[in-house]
Amino acid sequence: MKRHELEPLDAVGTPALRDALLYVRGRPDPVFAEELAAFQQVHPNVARSRLDRLVEAGLLVSRFERRTGRTGPGAGRPAKIYSPAPETSAVEFPERNYADLVALLVDEIPSRARSERLRKVGVAFSRRLLAKAPIRPVRDVRRGLERMCGALGELGFQAAVEEVDEQRAVLTTPTCPLRPLVVAHPELTEVDRGMWCGLVEAAVTGAQADSVSCETRDCFDDHASCRIVVEIRSRGSG
Repeated sequence: MKRHELEPLDAVGTPALRDALLYVRGRPDPVFAEELAAFQQVHPNVARSRLDRLVEAGLLVSRFERRTGRTGPGAGRPAKIYSPAPETSAVEFPERNYADLVALLVDEIPSRARSERLRKVGVAFSRRLLAKAPIRPVRDVRRGLERMCGALGELGFQAAVEEVDEQRAVLTTPTCPLRPLVVAHPELTEVDRGMWCGLVEAAVTGAQADSVSCETRDCFDDHASCRIVVEIRSRGSG
């Protein structure tokens, strides 16, 4: 396995790099160096260097994309854009083994009640998250889910709405808050689903956590974002 020249812990321990990482993770779309430069009030070359160092550390991924609507020198030329790398493990020092602790606690729950209780824990966890970035529910599903993704972005967890209609939505996130936990212990998947149901309940007027179903996909793929498929049923429907 190739070793990164810059370790993730070194990157998040450097204030300028940490701020750049949080900026990218807080945006629903990939970021150009010029955008980070304006945010951090530095020269674009400095911003580009910081972004490239985060790529080196494995915290961001980059690709080239042709910019539209640009005039002047370099117009039409592909530009480098940056987005969060899929995050399947937590950056911590020293290693706390919290995932193992949670798994041990789950083992104490009777198996016949485990799924329901884990889902309730996930819903409660979503409320803890949104206490730090409050949102008001709205009737429009897309707008509500976009607000929810914006709140997660404020907390450093990038998420975006991929598609949506009145009763079904698909969300994508490379940095799901619970993804490292679920990857370490797949038996905790129901906590993750409960969290997303609780987030949807907080975002969409009339949605109830117990009438929202959620299917998470691609969580275990190191090179892919999670896709969260959400079905919102009206209260009391079958």
